[in-house]
Amino acid sequence: MRTIYLDNNATTRVADEVLEEMIPCLRDIYGNPSSMHHKGAEAGEPLKLARQRVASLLGAQPDEILFTSCGTESDSTAINAAMVAYPDKKHIVTTMVEHPAVKTYCESLEKHGYRVTLVPVDRKGRLDLNALYASISDDTAIVSIMWANNETGTLFPVEEIAKKVKSLGAAVFHTDAVQAVGKVDINLADSAIDMLSLSGHKLHAPKGVGALYIRKGTKFSPFLMGGHQENGRRAGTENHSSIVALGRACSLAAEMMEEENTRVKALRDRLEKRLLETIPNCFVNGDLDNRLPNTCSISFEYVEGEAILLMMNEFGICASSGSACTSGSLEPSHVLRAMGIPFTAAHGTIRFSLSTDNTDEDIDTVIENLPGIIHTLRQMSPFWAEAMAAKA
Repeated sequence: MRTIYLDNNATTRVADEVLEEMIPCLRDIYGNPSSMHHKGAEAGEPLKLARQRVASLLGAQPDEILFTSCGTESDSTAINAAMVAYPDKKHIVTTMVEHPAVKTYCESLEKHGYRVTLVPVDRKGRLDLNALYASISDDTAIVSIMWANNETGTLFPVEEIAKKVKSLGAAVFHTDAVQAVGKVDINLADSAIDMLSLSGHKLHAPKGVGALYIRKGTKFSPFLMGGHQENGRRAGTENHSSIVALGRACSLAAEMMEEENTRVKALRDRLEKRLLETIPNCFVNGDLDNRLPNTCSISFEYVEGEAILLMMNEFGICASSGSACTSGSLEPSHVLRAMGIPFTAAHGTIRFSLSTDNTDEDIDTVIENLPGIIHTLRQMSPFWAEAMAAKA
């Protein structure tokens, strides 16, 4: 059975070009970059190139790039740095729809005396900017706003927000750009963003590697302490081969960004159009005018998302009921709840997230099989029977 992989916001396939560049670092260039001998120096050169490649994709300088183990570590490092740099400021501002990497850490800080403001969103997942700006005070240590929502693909105007909140007195602005990097054009040299998080496995690099952009002049304290690696900003021997892979993935993303925003977007739009035409009582979530080109969150009323996923899997179709970090829960996602999506629809929400690997044939397979799956499940749903009886 052929696999139709439409869960790229959860993780991506390691690209062939990335793997090819990674293998020599596992087999031949195996020295510790911190070592003084020639094998250490040999290992240091690919790290230097990787840093340049990541910086280039972001419009940043190489010495502004800190390598981490993942997006979650990058997020925690950024928030922790602001707390340490501004110990007298006890206020954090974030959103009701952040990834658990930010949301959970902020909840933990709240238990330790910090005040956390969660900015609401509307039915389309758009931020209430008036509420955001009104929340800023001289006590605000950090504002952390995601660039793109991982479930709906909705894009937030983070560049505009960064300038505004800094002018209002916020000490640090951070963005979790894990889903945005490689899909939207980013030029940090012209922005007021202080820190930005990214993760390798969202852009065809391996799992277990990420990066944090730290603007020059931003006050910073390391999250992991020990050795002198990463210019003293993160202790621990570098994940050498994966960092090299991340660098190649970033250069590849720059090459593929136009395709992401044309061919991949067209595939996503065709999928949505046909599903809306052939399946009653369904709708697309998010800001349809401002979202990632690869993401479709669609709610099918009166059915369970988990059942949809299981039946699609029988046809080789891989998708998600939301974030991979929360989909193990039987509760509707916190993102959909914050948007006010009705209970009968939130439980039946599926996220399709495409990549440049996807083809017209992939989309055809979903279009051919999903209407029948939804029909079958609705015939077994007491909620569907109640809804149809109410209309009769």
